[in-house]
Amino acid sequence: MPELPEVETIARGVDARTRGDRIVEAWFSGHSEPFKTPPRQQAAGLEGRIIFHVHRTGKHLVCELGPASRLVDSSSIERDAAHEAQRPDAQWIVHLGMTGRLLVTTPDQPVAKHTHARLLLASGREIRFVDPRRFGRLEFRDLLGCAGFRGAGQEPLTVGAAAFAALFRGRRLAIKAALLNQTLLTGVGNIYADESLFRAGIRPRRQAGRLTKTELERLRLELINVLKHAIQLGGSSVSDYVDANGVRGFFQLEHFVYMRTGEACLRCGTPIKRILVAGRGTHYCPKCQR
Repeated sequence: MPELPEVETIARGVDARTRGDRIVEAWFSGHSEPFKTPPRQQAAGLEGRIIFHVHRTGKHLVCELGPASRLVDSSSIERDAAHEAQRPDAQWIVHLGMTGRLLVTTPDQPVAKHTHARLLLASGREIRFVDPRRFGRLEFRDLLGCAGFRGAGQEPLTVGAAAFAALFRGRRLAIKAALLNQTLLTGVGNIYADESLFRAGIRPRRQAGRLTKTELERLRLELINVLKHAIQLGGSSVSDYVDANGVRGFFQLEHFVYMRTGEACLRCGTPIKRILVAGRGTHYCPKCQR
């Protein structure tokens, strides 16, 4: 499943190529699984709207949208975007699930078999949502009638030391399980939990509430560092992930422990172990992590 760095990379790519553009036409597949909002309702809500901004919230992509209009002239689009940029009144929310992709392409490109949404833009570009396993979700929100989308937990890239420590105070669950709890930290997944715990020198099964303030602060800083570095490298392509242009990431080349079971630790040479924590495959170094 794409995690915070992958979703952030996609959000930045989609935003760079579609900001200020207008949705001319919206098409959705007949499969029911990907839709939190019925396809007809999504199409009606999206068509004509201008894309103000695309950003990440947790593991979700959020397209901030302006008022619907029949204008499709590109110069008008740019003026509208500049004038209305602070006043979105709708959102299109995309969760990629296990295998979802949000791509920016052109209508003449071949359409993948498992394409579930196609948004034709006034510029001639097209946004496509592709998801073979159909665990992703698409939702439209009219902000005049409901609240905007918000993540359930703290944002890992900006959470402060005191707030981070407070998340784990008194908790008996394993620190790895706590990192994966989206109501605590929104966006952290298996890859970056393993990698940040290794860099912080903390074993994944240690009880979250028993970590010292020093250990928690080290973990917070390492988590931020690993997430930022992964974003710089375009995320980790260990399965189906590609960015908005269809390009694979490179952070998998810098994994210390994730998916390296039995291989020598890059720091001490000890074989990497794999265990289950909260039902998730978990990788760590028995010597470097205590």
